[in-house]
Amino acid sequence: MQARWLLDILDIAVVAVILYYIILWLRGTQAANLLRGLIVLASLYLAAKLLGLQTINWLFEKFSAAILVLLIIVFQPELRRTLERLGRGGFIRRLGIVPQASTWFIRSVVRSIEWMAENHTGAIIVIERNSGLNDYIESGTRLDALISSELITSLFEHGSALHDGAMIVQGERIVAAGCLLPLSESKLLDKRLGTRHRAAVGLSEVTDAVAIIVSESTGTISIAENGYLTRYVTREMLEERLFSMYREMFPRMDLHLPWSKKKK
Repeated sequence: MQARWLLDILDIAVVAVILYYIILWLRGTQAANLLRGLIVLASLYLAAKLLGLQTINWLFEKFSAAILVLLIIVFQPELRRTLERLGRGGFIRRLGIVPQASTWFIRSVVRSIEWMAENHTGAIIVIERNSGLNDYIESGTRLDALISSELITSLFEHGSALHDGAMIVQGERIVAAGCLLPLSESKLLDKRLGTRHRAAVGLSEVTDAVAIIVSESTGTISIAENGYLTRYVTREMLEERLFSMYREMFPRMDLHLPWSKKKK
């Protein structure tokens, strides 16, 4: 009897974890909007059942098989991405089974941005937080590579095929480059700002991602977050923001600024 209870608890826990990661998988994709529509249809069906609305019940029963086939077709891109990610072990990393790397990757990002600013190399580096960026990742070229300053600078070098797009980072890995981002329509932005800045702000308006921009014309470093653009960011400001952000994302990591001292 006790073994049966343990199996039931395990069964419920597995289903809960699966549902949780399905929600994470859908968040930030076009499928999330479709899911909301399905919830509305399901609510309508339940209400029709309770109220005894025969015509609506008949329609749902007749078209249930067609709706199931339609769902498979509509969610096909998301299903394919999920299976690919499962094959690469991406879910295992996100479950936390594989430990996160040290803070070297933050310093690699800062070092590469500083070099690009000095050499007037335009760039957009997007760091994913809670909102999924799958739709934008699919618009670029998949890399799934560990962050290094050499790789970042080479991808944004003049003449590179991925120079004009955005780089998207998940944790300590570059998942894609050359990605297309939505342009902001905000009237508050300086009209002298180019496409890079408008694309970075546009993404920050619809997700909680943080976008770092290097201006090709002036070498200025900017950060787009929550629909706002902070310009003339120094190396210290950038490093402090990245350490603070990763500390929130991975609270178990021992994150300290290079110049800070631990309190005794």
